[in-house]
Amino acid sequence: MSRRNAEGGSAVTTAAVFGEVLKHFRETADLTQEGLARQIPCDRSHVARVEAGTRVPQDTFAKSCDELLGTGGVLVRLWGRIDWYPQVEHPDWFERRVRMDSEADAVRAYQAQVMPGLLQTEDYARALFSRHIVDTEEVEERVRARLSRQQRFLAPDGPLFVAMMDESCLRNVIGSAAVMRDQCAHLLTVGQRPNIRIQVAPAARPGLDRPNASMSLISLPDGHNWVYSESLDRGHFNDDPAAYARHSQTYDVLRADALSARESAALISAAMEGYEQHEHSGVQRGDVDQEQLQRHKRRRLHRNRPRHPRHRPRP
Repeated sequence: MSRRNAEGGSAVTTAAVFGEVLKHFRETADLTQEGLARQIPCDRSHVARVEAGTRVPQDTFAKSCDELLGTGGVLVRLWGRIDWYPQVEHPDWFERRVRMDSEADAVRAYQAQVMPGLLQTEDYARALFSRHIVDTEEVEERVRARLSRQQRFLAPDGPLFVAMMDESCLRNVIGSAAVMRDQCAHLLTVGQRPNIRIQVAPAARPGLDRPNASMSLISLPDGHNWVYSESLDRGHFNDDPAAYARHSQTYDVLRADALSARESAALISAAMEGYEQHEHSGVQRGDVDQEQLQRHKRRRLHRNRPRHPRHRPRP
């Protein structure tokens, strides 16, 4: 499914051209890839892959480069005219959901264990698919397909997307500490967009009424509402008004009882800092979530421990 640009016309250039233009302005400014990456900030490899045309940048990346390199907005305009995901194919059973995403007025999602697909970074999605798919080409195709769905929601005039995440999404390590750090940073960035709200259902509130499985509530322009959920290899759609009303009520109550968007951003930021520390200390992937969990338990034990008066020796 090819993305159309905001002006309604078809794409007129390629990712490679964007990379060449970026490289031209960077070299004109007498900056190395590392120097530009440091100012954005991001990893040098990210700049290198964008310039090579092998990584899809966010519009915020293009905007930052425009400001740093003094291009007069050339990169942002060019970014908006590129079809970043030509010839994307989705699994047959998922095509119906993709069509809904391309038309929806609003999507309200609840997600447990892993990040919502519409908010995943490229590296996070790649690490997630690589867990179960051996063929590298198939992994890359799945990653491109997933990222292609995000563009409409990340556009300036994108539809409403409310993501309610269980805290397990933040603690379940996918890929590495670096991947999780960048994923958390991405959540903090996109959560500032006017059409996107991210809230977390914290583990410290066990009494929250959480849905039994990840799901999405999808509202279409014709007034039709759908409940969407997934099993291992199938998508399930339900447009029964009673079912939609029941799941919608559960969702709204959970959203009211969970952390606010601001409180959620603070929790995400704390998780990101934790992953940064683990990355620098060389902690292995499998130890990251366990260490964060133990730290969380220690804090709770400390808060709940009965306080006894201290008997100080008299002078």
